Amino acid sequence: MQIASAEWSGIEQEIAQSAFEKAYRREVEAVVAAVRTRAAHVTELEDVWRLNDFLSARRHEIDGKYDYQYPVLIFVFAQLIKEGWLQLDDLKGLADEKLVKISALVRM
Repeated sequence: MQIASAEWSGIEQEIAQSAFEKAYRREVEAVVAAVRTRAAHVTELEDVWRLNDFLSARRHEIDGKYDYQYPVLIFVFAQLIKEGWLQLDDLKGLADEKLVKISALVRM
């Protein structure tokens, strides 16, 4: 099975969408918590600019990472598992071939 041409059944699409949203929600919640912590320590203008830089970098990173297109979804899931936003168990129900490929990519 070629990764880019893998077919996604209706059930797999539901599992993938749920896992994708779960990872996104977890990462967004972490960003919000970090912003709250950082904002609580803002005492001068330079702190505001550092917070802005942090937010800009995180937005760029998150916007580039969360790409819900089936040809790249295996790679996205592997990255999200590596970063700790997903667990392989969150993808239970996907075809064994997909899970094997994701697991292999996580180990790379």
